[in-house]
Amino acid sequence: MKPLEGKVAVVAGATRGAGRGIARMLGEAGATVYCTGRGAAGSPSPGRHAARPETVEETAELVTASGGTGIAVRVDHAVEAQVEALFARIKAEQGRLDVQVNVLGSPHMESFKPFWELELADDLPGFQSYVWPHVITCRHAVPLMMEAKRGLIVTVQESHTLGYGGSLFYDLGPLVLKRLMYDLAEELAPHGVAAMAVAPGFMRTEEVLATLGATEENWREVAQTSEQAKGFGFIGSETPCFVGRAIAALAADPAVMRKSGGIYGSWALAEEYGFEDVDGGRPHWGRYFAENFPQFADAPPKTGRRWELVEVDAARGGEREPTEVEMAEAQGPSPAS
Repeated sequence: MKPLEGKVAVVAGATRGAGRGIARMLGEAGATVYCTGRGAAGSPSPGRHAARPETVEETAELVTASGGTGIAVRVDHAVEAQVEALFARIKAEQGRLDVQVNVLGSPHMESFKPFWELELADDLPGFQSYVWPHVITCRHAVPLMMEAKRGLIVTVQESHTLGYGGSLFYDLGPLVLKRLMYDLAEELAPHGVAAMAVAPGFMRTEEVLATLGATEENWREVAQTSEQAKGFGFIGSETPCFVGRAIAALAADPAVMRKSGGIYGSWALAEEYGFEDVDGGRPHWGRYFAENFPQFADAPPKTGRRWELVEVDAARGGEREPTEVEMAEAQGPSPAS
């Protein structure tokens, strides 16, 4: 039996890139995956992806081919009515939701000017349009999980740290979403629902491969010969399926609540859970970045202070108070059940 057989997942932003890889690997683990996004057959993605050919229907087919059940639904996650309708449909068709993954783009930036030079009319809407779809989606996903007192919510982010992102809104967007997961983790802890952020390394997405003139068959050669690829650190890259296997491993972990509220890199989760990328490798972007881009990895903050997560449980010797759900499971069925 596959580890996620019988489980139901939503990947919001599954049209391409990390979203498509995650949907495929949840399918590989046996899940039924609702693949949502704005890029659908007859309705191409808007914005900077308007010229891209990928659709949610193609992703759903890949999920099914990988061993799961893929269901494509065109959804603009910035439109609450569409999001509400999505989860009403899932409740009617499946009666449950086990995994919610949000891969909803990245902050749109007109420039990386200092804060005092920003044109708020240009940059503020991009920030808002990045953050609110995550909030809307979580708001309507959570009740389905709370009914069953189980579930996993993940936001996929570009960085596994709380370090400054280089420009105000480009920093605030990911930081707000990491904080959103922490807030949800706090509120949902008594209800058996985990929330966390997961960061992939540099991914060989469809767009990246096209930009560098590479394919999955020749990417290593391109990484060694192209100066542009070398500048990006292409040789240390991973497929979008690597972070997909990370999230599938989290979803299958019966003790995933102990990770709730955290931020994790795909490479660290690979070492913990023992999975590999679909090409058989086990890339470690954290180590590669530190070794090859020390000017960025080791750059001290100008304030001399860095925001970091602290594992309180580890500081207490691994002890923490169990949640209500964990206590109930430890006690076994009640006499009335």
